[in-house]
Amino acid sequence: MKIKKGDKVKIISGKDKGKIAPVLKVIPSENKIVVEGVFMVKKHVKPGSVSKEGGIISIEKPIDISNVMYFDEKTNKTTRIGYKIVKGKKYRISKKTGEIVDKKI
Repeated sequence: MKIKKGDKVKIISGKDKGKIAPVLKVIPSENKIVVEGVFMVKKHVKPGSVSKEGGIISIEKPIDISNVMYFDEKTNKTTRIGYKIVKGKKYRISKKTGEIVDKKI
């Protein structure tokens, strides 16, 4: 999976199309991610040991990885992510610019 926790992504389809936000959680087994402030749903919660009061809360639900693209803050555009091996270490690179996106994977 080429998207990691903390990456900025742009939503390319769905009701939140066009939003740019960081990734909160990655779920590789289901090919899904949780993005901050995207795909918010209301959930009814009963009073219990976890929460003293019941009620309706808003939470972020996972969205499919195919509905997002990595957002490069240097160019302010979306880009695809590739891999490059430099001196025996594997790095993620931007396909548009060829620059290294982050530190060692």
